[in-house]
Amino acid sequence: MNNSIELFDTTLRDGTQGEGINLSVQDKLLIAQRLDEFGIDIIEGGWPGSNPRDEEFFQKAKELKLNHAQICAFGSTARSLNNIEKDPNLLAMLNAETQVVSIFGKTWKLHSQRGLNISDDENEKLIFNSVSLLKNNGRKVIYDAEHFFDGYKDDKQFAVKMLKAAESAGADVLVLCDTNGGTLPDEVYDIVIELKKYIKAPLGIHTHNDSELAVANSIAAIEAGAVHVQGTINGVGERCGNANLCSIIPNIILKLKKQTSHQVNLEHLTSLSNFVFELMNLTPNTRAAYVGKSAFAHKGGIHVSAVLKDSKMYEHIEPKVVGNKQRVLVSDLAGQSNIRYKAKELGIDLSDNKELSKKLVNFIKSLEYDGYQFDGAEASFELLLRSELGEFTPYFNVLDSKINVMYDNKGDSKAEAVLKIEVDGEIEHTASDGDGPVNALDNALRKALLRFYPEISLLKLIDYKVRVLDEKEGTAAKVRVMIQSSDGIEFWSTVGVSGNIIEASFQALIDSMNYKLFKFQRSKEKITA
Repeated sequence: MNNSIELFDTTLRDGTQGEGINLSVQDKLLIAQRLDEFGIDIIEGGWPGSNPRDEEFFQKAKELKLNHAQICAFGSTARSLNNIEKDPNLLAMLNAETQVVSIFGKTWKLHSQRGLNISDDENEKLIFNSVSLLKNNGRKVIYDAEHFFDGYKDDKQFAVKMLKAAESAGADVLVLCDTNGGTLPDEVYDIVIELKKYIKAPLGIHTHNDSELAVANSIAAIEAGAVHVQGTINGVGERCGNANLCSIIPNIILKLKKQTSHQVNLEHLTSLSNFVFELMNLTPNTRAAYVGKSAFAHKGGIHVSAVLKDSKMYEHIEPKVVGNKQRVLVSDLAGQSNIRYKAKELGIDLSDNKELSKKLVNFIKSLEYDGYQFDGAEASFELLLRSELGEFTPYFNVLDSKINVMYDNKGDSKAEAVLKIEVDGEIEHTASDGDGPVNALDNALRKALLRFYPEISLLKLIDYKVRVLDEKEGTAAKVRVMIQSSDGIEFWSTVGVSGNIIEASFQALIDSMNYKLFKFQRSKEKITA
């Protein structure tokens, strides 16, 4: 192995051990395909001897048309020294028919003596014989030295002896595992440097995030000479998670200026992160380095003013390098630069209208003081801006509304909304039921508007969040309601604030409908222009 860094992904194995993560065989196949397209070298698919799902994955993975990546089967050393050739775990790894296998063994004396209840010599032979069997069957063998750093600090001689057993048996890579996630970066660096005096085989690193240092420890190992790094997409994994490849990979390429074994499509990093979050049914971490929605988001007016002049002032890399994008937020911390930036995004030039910019800043600050938040509700902000510019007026007026919520003695409930709206002088009076008061309002509003605006049928509410703004006020507290909507093509968010949760929800719903109608009307005008 040369000095380039080999990328080993264990999202489909170690990652699935994270709480709340459950992937189907099809999910795992889809992720494997994306990892290959991105440029990962080795994809650890699972433990074929542990469950039927992983066995099915390895069978179906043979049909994947991978450009570069190799699928890897995972397992442990043999359970005993008796009849190694028939050990069910080793046979399962071989039966998976992968070119690469990763096998872990005990490298902490505590585990071999108390966990396996065997002598040092027996543990050494287990490692040697298990690796030898796999090598003799033509596999590339990655030896994971489980709990290596704890073992090294506890009994250096024992830990090195176990590593040498795997090396003597022909292991292609020796991976040092910080399985408990409690080692510090300087310890990792010093230990890897020291190990290179005794070990000639390529060294790898596998860290966990229990001390919030998994990425830092991985980078420290690479700086000390490790040429193989393991991790998961988005850092998912058991307990606090594994080392996050979405941070490690750009750090290797952009910060350490090192090459990976295969050129990765770094500009696809953000989409890969979001893809895995989606398949795992997890909410993306907006504050994740490099790939998070907030990674290049600017809120403070001074920051935005500087970014507009030169983004390097407040951005350590160009967002597009990792497939992300710069965002400017509008809030009570905003200055005129924020307003002009957001207007420019919408195709509006306010550079010569500083008076309006100042007026908007003051208006938004007063609204945010009342509880509104526009950095997560950009559709509501656009309507506000275009209204001030005279480009938008509401497409309908709500003249009257009534909500009835009924419960019976069986515990059943239903909600009914009655609305009277006006569109271009015409009055529409309608009612609709719903699962709750907000759903009833949504249904009634759609029903009332469909006759005038058939395009409303495409709109769907896909997320609904409520935030209590002052918990000390109890049930009298103001609430902020954020709604995300979609027409199947675009997504947008709107906001409403009130001491009445129904009113706040209705405000956000009305904004959502108006935004859809505004965008639809603008697209029609462009077509006919």
